[in-house]
Amino acid sequence: MFEKLFRKKSISKILQDAAKGYGDHENTLHKTLGVRDLTAFGIAAIIGAGIFSTIGKASADGGPAVIFLFLFTAVACSFAAFAYAEFASMVPVSGSAYTYSYVAFGELVAWIIGWSLIMEYSIGNITVAISWSDYFTGLLSTIKIPPLGIDGIHVPDWMTMDYLSAYNGHKHAEALLAAGKNLADLDSATALANNAWLTAPKIGSFHLVADIPALGIIILITWLIYRGMKESRNASNAMVVVKLAVILLVLAVGIFYVDTKNWDPFAPNGVSGVLKGVSAVFFAYIGFDAISTTAEECKNPQRDLPRGMMWAIIICTILYVAIALVLTGIVKSDTLAVGDPLAFVFDQINLKLMSGIIAVSAVFAMASVLLVFQMGQPRIWMSMSRDGLLPKSFSKIHPKYKTPSFATIVVGFVVAVPSLFMNLTIVTDLCSIGTLFAFVLVCAGVLVLQNRPDVQRGKFKIPYVNSKFIVPIVLIATIIFAFTKYGKETKAFFFNSPKTLQTVTFVTSLSGDELKVVKEEIVKNSAPQIILAEKVDAESYLSALPADRYEQFISASKVSIEKKYESGWGLFKHKIPMWIFLIICVMITYYCITKNLSLIPVLGLISCLYMMCELGISNWIGFGIWLVIGLVVYFAYGYRHSKLANLEG
Repeated sequence: MFEKLFRKKSISKILQDAAKGYGDHENTLHKTLGVRDLTAFGIAAIIGAGIFSTIGKASADGGPAVIFLFLFTAVACSFAAFAYAEFASMVPVSGSAYTYSYVAFGELVAWIIGWSLIMEYSIGNITVAISWSDYFTGLLSTIKIPPLGIDGIHVPDWMTMDYLSAYNGHKHAEALLAAGKNLADLDSATALANNAWLTAPKIGSFHLVADIPALGIIILITWLIYRGMKESRNASNAMVVVKLAVILLVLAVGIFYVDTKNWDPFAPNGVSGVLKGVSAVFFAYIGFDAISTTAEECKNPQRDLPRGMMWAIIICTILYVAIALVLTGIVKSDTLAVGDPLAFVFDQINLKLMSGIIAVSAVFAMASVLLVFQMGQPRIWMSMSRDGLLPKSFSKIHPKYKTPSFATIVVGFVVAVPSLFMNLTIVTDLCSIGTLFAFVLVCAGVLVLQNRPDVQRGKFKIPYVNSKFIVPIVLIATIIFAFTKYGKETKAFFFNSPKTLQTVTFVTSLSGDELKVVKEEIVKNSAPQIILAEKVDAESYLSALPADRYEQFISASKVSIEKKYESGWGLFKHKIPMWIFLIICVMITYYCITKNLSLIPVLGLISCLYMMCELGISNWIGFGIWLVIGLVVYFAYGYRHSKLANLEG
């Protein structure tokens, strides 16, 4: 049985099947895409939520130094893109990392990566749909037509967000209000979620909260993709032109308002602040691998796919770095933690027309990202169905539109329903971890096939640089640097030293009696004008303290230790992903020395695995649960219906 789980597909067999139209499926996909179209699809997927939304929070955390995170992520994605490009050149068919893993590792790993890609594309689409809804409802609120008495079209809050955000926002608001904060002083996101929960219609005790605009855009995009690749390509190209024009306009206008004083300090929160934005920044780049799912619709996939991927990453990185520098140059970076940072910045300098243009273009930008992601998912399912791992219906090609019609409709439902109730932060992190896992396996796949003489090579091959000496030297240098430059933090990691809880976590975890104690301690330690403990806003006061004074206050507080510090298993569990990373790094170094592995895919594997570890244990648990569900589906259906198994039998 073990051998059957890892049965591999040969490249020659895959290419033969492709030439024959995959046996049962006489209708093939239209070959309409060239380098320009593929680059445009890549830009359409990459330039979206990242530049119009998540760049704000990442810039607030990391300051102007967030550009280094963009560059690091771009380099990591470029290493992975090299691996994708080599596989795409060898195996120019739909399926992306799923098909590549079938060749390199065998059926079980291919299924796991295919299941991970379902998470990447489906949950990625949910994320983008939610972001699109935020921009769209914001744009509606700015519409003013005095003759018709319209002063903004305001959609009720309970129709503009998911159920979990509203519920969690309400609970968070209650905790902050109990800590002494006034309702008017709640941050905008918490206040909005709280209002959505309180004003939502109820069925019994159930609050009816759902993101209706997100549902609408998914239905529209699904219909467009169902109609055909040519229509999708034309729509994508048009939207790319619009958003690139707006971004260049932002740069051309914004550069005249840059004040270099706002770049000092360049990294206000240090390295940890920069790395805090890993998930948000990486999410901005994940779209490039969607290009590989269109292999069968390329005129010359072995030449055009690698070029399309590289051009998309290069162009988008330049734009991300330029936008980050302009934004942090116009205003102080700590003010950028907003959902629409580009529009916000131009509001601050009273350029209302620019804010309006950005809001309109953001709606197009988000829609183009959704289009590319929604287009990629059915083609993954189509490939899995062709191999017998999913029912035949998923590989059905529409006789007129030449698209995987059934799979496209199912994807529409899979994305539309969760978008009504899932939380944006949860889906962003799950999407990122699923994508990074795919990147890691694709890089590892290139290494596995590196010295196999029976592998049929394509026109593109990763330049070979022997990692035998480079990787061990880098590993040793990193260890020395960690114990010298960041000795205290490194020792705390290895010895699991207790860690002080952050302000909001500390305050919101306290009971009523404990809050009273903390407020009395604040009164004793604060300026004379604070008289009554009942009037103290504990969260605001503690957040305003310098780090060393906050540590002193927490240390002296009479609240129980478990409410002040994270320690033991509660602290160690968050370090498990990083321990996995360190162990794998040692193993990879060993294989670099003994197997002379190629440097570029090794660097891709290590950098993508590192970003996975930065996402936290809760995301790893969620991802693990998703994989377990996938294995149940595989053994219940895919293992028994695999066409490769039937051929061998």
